[in-house]
Amino acid sequence: MSETASTSAKTPVDFWFDPLCPWAWMTSRWVLEVEKVRDIEVRWHIMSLAVLNEDKLDQLPEEYRDMLATKAWKPVRVVTAAWQRHGADVLGPLYTALGTRIHNNGEGPTVEAIAGALADVGLPADLIDCADQEDFEFDAELRASHKEGIEKVGQEVGTPVIAVPGADGEQIAFFGPVVTPAPKGEEAARLWDGTLAVASVPGFYEIKRTRTKGPDFSNL
Repeated sequence: MSETASTSAKTPVDFWFDPLCPWAWMTSRWVLEVEKVRDIEVRWHIMSLAVLNEDKLDQLPEEYRDMLATKAWKPVRVVTAAWQRHGADVLGPLYTALGTRIHNNGEGPTVEAIAGALADVGLPADLIDCADQEDFEFDAELRASHKEGIEKVGQEVGTPVIAVPGADGEQIAFFGPVVTPAPKGEEAARLWDGTLAVASVPGFYEIKRTRTKGPDFSNL
């Protein structure tokens, strides 16, 4: 079978992320592990916690409100600008570079970390100019991508959102799964198979348990 035919046979998995979110980061690393052991192909899309919460900031805890107001816009603007100027293929590598710096290395969503991620993947340095662009030139595209993802699951969740083709041709979409650390190998595959099995049940609503350990938010 040719490489083209093999690639086209893979199941597309649409993944919406905000580079600021540590939970989305962990889930994204899991999905990339699944890509190694299941015939799937991840397609990256942008959503924004800042957009999601901009009309309800007064309902949020002060520290979360401040984070959204001062830090959340910078990375998602730069990622959106990279996507618009250089195509969707840059989203996966740039997200990995950003997440490694922001979350794994503890650099946080600083201008320096974003600029470093651009350099890591060979993207033009002037994309960083979009970080503080209040009248953001690609705001409409950012909001459209966010809307496409969030409308699949509802306004009461965050990132990530995942959508896959269902047996009847309709997409199955869900928030999460929230998982840390990201499982690997066959454990990653089992979680994938189970998540799809649960999410494909029409009446499914939610599975949840008390979190005892999660990613470190202190660097955000």
